[in-house]
Order: sequence, then C-alpha cells, then structure tokens
Amino acid sequence: MENQIFELQYAIDTFYFLICGALVMWMAAGFSMLEAGLVRAKNTTEILTKNVALYAIACFMYLASGYAVMYDGGWFLSGIEAFNLDEVLAASAENGFDGDSVYSGASDFFFQVVFVATAMSIVSGAVAERMKLWAFFVFAAVMTGFIYPMEGSWTWGGKDVFGLFNLGDMGFSDFAGSGIVHMAGAAAALAGVLLLGARKGKYNRDGSANALPGANLPLATLGTFILWMGWFVFNGGSVLKLGDAASAHSVAMVFLNTNAAAATGLIAALITARILFGKADLTMALNGALAGLVAITAEPSTPTALQASLFGLVGGVLVVLSIIGLDKLRIDDPVGAISVHGVVGLLGLLLVPLTNDGSTFSGQLLGAATIFAWVFLTSLIVWGVLKVAIGIRVDEEEEYTGLDIGECGLEAYPEFTSVRP
Repeated sequence: MENQIFELQYAIDTFYFLICGALVMWMAAGFSMLEAGLVRAKNTTEILTKNVALYAIACFMYLASGYAVMYDGGWFLSGIEAFNLDEVLAASAENGFDGDSVYSGASDFFFQVVFVATAMSIVSGAVAERMKLWAFFVFAAVMTGFIYPMEGSWTWGGKDVFGLFNLGDMGFSDFAGSGIVHMAGAAAALAGVLLLGARKGKYNRDGSANALPGANLPLATLGTFILWMGWFVFNGGSVLKLGDAASAHSVAMVFLNTNAAAATGLIAALITARILFGKADLTMALNGALAGLVAITAEPSTPTALQASLFGLVGGVLVVLSIIGLDKLRIDDPVGAISVHGVVGLLGLLLVPLTNDGSTFSGQLLGAATIFAWVFLTSLIVWGVLKVAIGIRVDEEEEYTGLDIGECGLEAYPEFTSVRP
C-alpha cells in the first residue's frame, strides 16, 4: 500500500513539475510580446529574433554545461539517472515516506531550464535597439552555460561560495528567484548597457531625456498579461510538489499572493505616474504589475494576502521612481528591465525576513551582494571582450534605419515603415 501511495505521489509531483515548466516556458512569449511592443517599429523583427533564439540557446547551454555547474548533474543529462522504481522506492522507504518532494530528475531539469531562459530574457530588452545580434547570442551562451549556473550553485544548489561561506547557513532565502533569476538578469543587463551606451537621440546635452515610444502598446499589454499568468506557475511550481494536502494549500497561497502583489503593483505605479506626470501612463502601469510580481517572488508562500498586497504596492511605487532615476543617470533601458527586475528584485530579497523567520536581513544582503557582484563583474568582462573582439554596437546608420533590415533583412511592419511604388 505504501508503495502504491508513493508511486501516486511521484506521478503527481512529476506531472505538476512538467506542467509548471511548460507554462513558465510560455513566459518567453510574454517577454517577446512586451519587448516587441516597447521598441520602435524598425527594431521589432530583431527583438523577436533575439527572444526566440535566446530561448533555444539557453536550453542547449543549460543541457550542455549549466545543469552540471549548478547541480553536479553531468554533461548532456548524463547526471540524471535513468528511472529505476525499485531504487526510488528503497530510498524513500529509508526516509520513512515522510512526504518529501519526489519527482523525476528529467522534470527537475526541465523546470530549471525555463528559469535560465527567463533570466536571459531580461537582458534582451535592456540592450534593445542598438546591440549587434550575434554579440548578444555569444553572451547568451556564456550567461546561460556558466554565469547564471555558478550563482545558482551557491543558492539553490547549496554549494559554498568559492569554498568560503554558505549562503544558506548565513540566513539567505530566495523562494522562486527575485535575486537568483531576476536581479541576476538585471545585473547582466546593466553591465551591457554601461558598455553599450544610450540610443542616439535619447538624451540631450543638458541631461534631459527624450521619449522614444514603443510601436505597439497593445502587444506590450498582451505580453504583460502572459507574464502575469506565467508567474503563477513560476512561483507556484517552486513549491516543488503537489502530492499532499499541505503542499496543495501552499500552492494555493502562492497563487493568491502572486496575484495580489501584481494587482497592487499596477495600481500603485498608475497612481504614482498620475501624481508625477499628470497622466495615466500605460507603460508605467505595465511595469508596475511586473514589479509587484518580482517583489513577491522571493517569498510568496509565507505572507498573508494583505502583506503580499503591501509588498506589491511598494514595488509599484519603487519601479516608477527607479525608471526616472536611471534616466537622470543616462542609463538607457528601453523597457525598464533593470528597474523592474534589478531594483525591485533587491527589494523582494529584503522583504523576505518580514514573514520568513528562517531568513535574516544580513543573510539577504550578503546573498544579494554575492549574486550582483558575480553576475555584474563576469558579465562586464564578457561584454568587454566582445566589444574588443567583434564589437557590440551597430553603426550609427544601421541604428538610424533600424536593426530589422541591418541584422535580419526584413521588417515586421513593411506596409508602414517602407515606401513602396
């Protein structure tokens, strides 16, 4: 009877992991639509090419080396053992069938790889409209095959940071990746943006910024809704199981809190924009929803619904102020990715100890500093090498005419951007 119960739990937990992974993969479509809507028409095909290709690159590189670096999994899935029911049952019986998460190693890989792709998607929007396509692809391979897996090995992988200290022992906790995924992606993006420079025409000599509005706000709004939906399983799947009553309740609370934080994040950003600009700014509202989602990601299981709503509200206000602040520093981020995922990602980490007594503020700060320093410095080195070796920025003429023609040879909206006989 125990064996039958265990097999059912194994099947449920594995199926849950696979379904969550598939829906997190759908967030790639959300990032694609969001970024395609927030760039100018002449750069739409290029940004879509980046997003679909980075997903494929991330999947291959994490399969080839990333999983091994992060979890000692071996190369090309060699570390994921073939399924053997007798061995699985024996190991679980030894633990007394205590309800620990039980699932296929292959499903664990699949769930992890879509998180890697999410981190890389954050980079693509921040460097949009002026970066060489193939330089971006080379960086994507290094980021997903080595840079991200290394910091993942110190956090979710439980390894010591260069053999010096263990973040878990220091009180660091990041449930679903406010720091491990989102802040890491933003750190890599920031390094690239600093070396890349701003888009032509973005800033005036007096330091003021010019608006370079996106071409398709309906598409950006659709992308935000797709991301909002995908975030339920991004966070909910991180419970790691569904096969018992306590876990099912935890998943339900994660869904509830994730939705609450997104809602208040959007409302707070919309009101903040109205106060500062006198208008209801749609792009700020969209980023406010995403900021609320990032803020709750580090710990969506322990807050009450009211606490989750307050966390989202703070994230929504902070992202508007951050976007304005980065513009004053002449850091050009066309989609606000550094603010949404980096600044609010740090906020999410610092909120964890308020509801999770297993974490500490000092541990969260140490973990955040470790993640940021590693990803930012290694990314800066890789971007720097690429800048010297092949260049990372397109020439001024290509930037003016658009990367769609220069990098991809076709336009996304040919009827509207070309003069035809």
